Amino acid sequence: MNVEDIKVIGNIGAGTMGHATALQFAMNGYAVKLVDSSQEALERGTALIEHDLDTFIQAGLVQETERQAILDRIRSGTDYAALSDADFVIESVLEDMGVKREVWAKVESVVSEQAVLATNTSGLSPSAIATVLKRPQRFLVAHFWNPAQLMPLVEVVPSKETDKAAVDLTVELINGIGKHAVALSTESLGFVGNRIQAAVIRECMNIVNRGIATPEAVDEIVKYSLGRRWSVLGPIASADLGGLDIFDGLSKYMYADLDNNAGEDPTLKAKVAEGHLGAKTGQGFYSWQGADSQALIQERDRSLLKALVDDQKNGGAQER
Repeated sequence: MNVEDIKVIGNIGAGTMGHATALQFAMNGYAVKLVDSSQEALERGTALIEHDLDTFIQAGLVQETERQAILDRIRSGTDYAALSDADFVIESVLEDMGVKREVWAKVESVVSEQAVLATNTSGLSPSAIATVLKRPQRFLVAHFWNPAQLMPLVEVVPSKETDKAAVDLTVELINGIGKHAVALSTESLGFVGNRIQAAVIRECMNIVNRGIATPEAVDEIVKYSLGRRWSVLGPIASADLGGLDIFDGLSKYMYADLDNNAGEDPTLKAKVAEGHLGAKTGQGFYSWQGADSQALIQERDRSLLKALVDDQKNGGAQER
């Protein structure tokens, strides 16, 4: 199957991630079959889709005249049989191995043998999920980053049995809807982005615990140095520009002083035990209550939206 043969997208899950993937495909001309477990979930997802679509219209990413046609491309329901004509199926349900296996066993029983199947997991093994499939060679990960309607990256991760053709097709499809797909050579725990994020968070916690800097200072330092630089060039290209001899020298004396704890982080564990989970509970390292915290979230989304507008002007995120 070629990317031109893909006409219908099966989209399982209408929540935080699933509503965004459904909208992204519909905005780019695909018919979308949106499936969730209840009518209530579908109604919440539809409201999120309409909100995001209106945001894109206000930003000039979508024309107002296209609004209804985009919404009309999305058909929702609770019956997996609706996926029978899907050429590509993406799933964004609970990050639970048992739930995902159950979902994919249902999906495979109704879709064609040619359909490519993708899970939007942020770290679960595609090989482990695919053990319930009769044709695991067409199954892989398409990991959209949250918030999926604003973040361009999608990690495409093969299982041990995934055909290269399925990987190549998925990369082409994802790039074609305006995202930036990057294929991994093989699966790994947490893929790539979350492995790098975990390493950075671990050292940030180490810095705070040792009294080197406050959480606020750590965030300011990252925002106004690494964050700026890495948004243009990644860390490996930055090392090339800085001089590999410099980074080799740093590694000789600095690596030994970095945190290498392989267990659960005690600071994060304590926060969770106290019920301080961050924005979802109103308190983490920061207070997420009141107008200031909401303004910060809105500023994040405005900045990401502006970057999307810039990407479009420059020919799309996949060209960067």
